[in-house]
Amino acid sequence: MSQSAHPARPDSTHTTTTSPTPDTAGPLSGVLVADFSRILAGPYATMLLADLGADVVKVEGPGGDDTRTWTPPVRGEVSTYYLGINRGKRSIALDLRTEDDAALARELVRRADVLIENMKPGGMAKYGLDFASVRRDNPGLVYTSITGFGSGAGRHVPGYDLMVQAVSGLMSLTGDPDGPPYRAGISVFDVMAGNHAVIGILAALRHRDTTGEGQLVEVNLLSSALTGLVNHSSAYVAGGTVPYRMGNAHPSVFPYEPFPTADHDLIVTAANDGQFRKLCEVLGAPALADDPRFARNADRTAHRAQLRPLLTERLVTRGALEWFELLVAAGVPSGPINTLDGGFAMAERFGLDPVVTVGEGDRAVPTTRHPIRFSATPAAYRLPPPELDEHGARLRAWLAGPEETAHG
Repeated sequence: MSQSAHPARPDSTHTTTTSPTPDTAGPLSGVLVADFSRILAGPYATMLLADLGADVVKVEGPGGDDTRTWTPPVRGEVSTYYLGINRGKRSIALDLRTEDDAALARELVRRADVLIENMKPGGMAKYGLDFASVRRDNPGLVYTSITGFGSGAGRHVPGYDLMVQAVSGLMSLTGDPDGPPYRAGISVFDVMAGNHAVIGILAALRHRDTTGEGQLVEVNLLSSALTGLVNHSSAYVAGGTVPYRMGNAHPSVFPYEPFPTADHDLIVTAANDGQFRKLCEVLGAPALADDPRFARNADRTAHRAQLRPLLTERLVTRGALEWFELLVAAGVPSGPINTLDGGFAMAERFGLDPVVTVGEGDRAVPTTRHPIRFSATPAAYRLPPPELDEHGARLRAWLAGPEETAHG
């Protein structure tokens, strides 16, 4: 068979959501994901897959995912960290140190289309859940492993986002030039690796559709970091230049940073000559665009110290929101520096409907909308983040029973 046939699945109790199409099958309908991951990169990836219709079974140890206890903040008594990355899944608690539970886990994997795990390299092998072991019974399985530093010489190094921000060089690029290095405000490489895992899974499923063959998909945080540093990585790899901290300035473009206004700072990003000319016109200083020191981006970057005060003296005459309206209307990218509530408010203003509700009654949870829009198969929000082992009894009964069909 060119595509694995799916075994019978236990029914999920889907809750009513605010989605306009709550009964949509989703583009990944019929794909069973055995999720052995925890904390952020893996759970973020499997949440995105669940939004797109995949049946995600979250396998947790008896103590649950670490993020269940990462508080504050909380909603009720539940960690908002956990709530933010675990919708759409069913939970079964298995103690893999016991043979009975390890056998159930192996049966789940035998029936699955995708496995995702982020244990230390080799950690799954002691339970008979490593790629070499499980592919014998399930050759169509897409086995996805997320590590910090790969499965080779870096396999012994624990993988936490903050460590990778440090060793990758990101922290050396973040902060004031004369100040200490800073971490990014979020676990940016965990999220990036989660997205890379989704890309890898989808590509491997496409390959399986054609050949019937599964494969091992490996993602590591350091590689995600180095590709995610894009222009800075290229500056080093292609140009032999080691970038350095520049605060909020951009090494290759000016103006492309915050500027003071009459009240709050405003981001101004005139990234090409045409945008810069429009900026000067809105500021009432069209002659700046014809000044040979500022005519081209390379000139503006070289003479940023002379240009910045000339722009600032005009920007401080009005408030940030007033300039934002004027500049955007003229085609100049700009934006106020919001707190997170302001970011959601801006998304609401632009009709992006950034918040959806999953679940109902006392299980209803506001959550951030899936970032991708589909014209034919929209994301759906079927299940609230599960309580620990919430679906364990039904899943155990299903795994202990016969399959109606087997993988081809």
